Amino acid sequence: MTAPVQPLTKQEIIYPDSDGQLMADNTKQFDYIVKIKLGIDALFKDNQNVFVAGDLLWYPVEGDNKIRQAPDVMIVFGRPKSDRGSYKQWVEDNLPPQVVFEILSPGNRKAEMLRKFRFYERYGVEEYYIYDPDDGDLTGWLVSDEGFNEIESMASWVSPRLGIRFEIESDKLEIYRPDGQKFLSYVELETQRELAQARAETERQEKELAQARAETERQEKELAQARAETERQEKELAQARAEQLAERLRSMGINPDEV
Repeated sequence: MTAPVQPLTKQEIIYPDSDGQLMADNTKQFDYIVKIKLGIDALFKDNQNVFVAGDLLWYPVEGDNKIRQAPDVMIVFGRPKSDRGSYKQWVEDNLPPQVVFEILSPGNRKAEMLRKFRFYERYGVEEYYIYDPDDGDLTGWLVSDEGFNEIESMASWVSPRLGIRFEIESDKLEIYRPDGQKFLSYVELETQRELAQARAETERQEKELAQARAETERQEKELAQARAETERQEKELAQARAEQLAERLRSMGINPDEV
């Protein structure tokens, strides 16, 4: 007789690190996910208790591996930076991500986005932002006692948690740090680095040229002084010779002034 199958205990439940879904459906979606994730990473690089992740499975309920979501970008204040295969909330002081970003692609469906909305609302997200790179539409919600409230205008909106400012410029989302610097892509950062190197090299060459000019001026000044000294010595020598000749003429009974 076959023994009955015992149900899995909480400790035996497997929480997969992958849901089998693509991180992004197209280049625009991927580029924005990476820019936002890395930009926020850089913003909080000195704060070891801000965890930032992209496309990481979040399990909010211990014992249920079906309740899960993988936000495009999520930020958790109060949890250390470290590598994780997934974010199991009960292992993380029961802290949910406070801020979540979703970047839309043509493959996203309204029903899917509604499920995500309800999931984030139910499991403790404080700020939820959705950006559609195809039409430049940015939408945001803030949590309240009644649930999510839509932000009336995202123009120049500043995230309460992150301190970053959102702008739509030429139908593209631009994000600004609290110090006013713009979130940049890797290519833009590399271009800035190359320009900074080029400026530094130009400044170095200009400094060397200025030093060379100063050295040339110093040498020309020394040469002019040497010429002046030579002329002075030649003048003194000529005068000494003239005086010697005059003295000789006088010794011969000749008045040098009459010669």
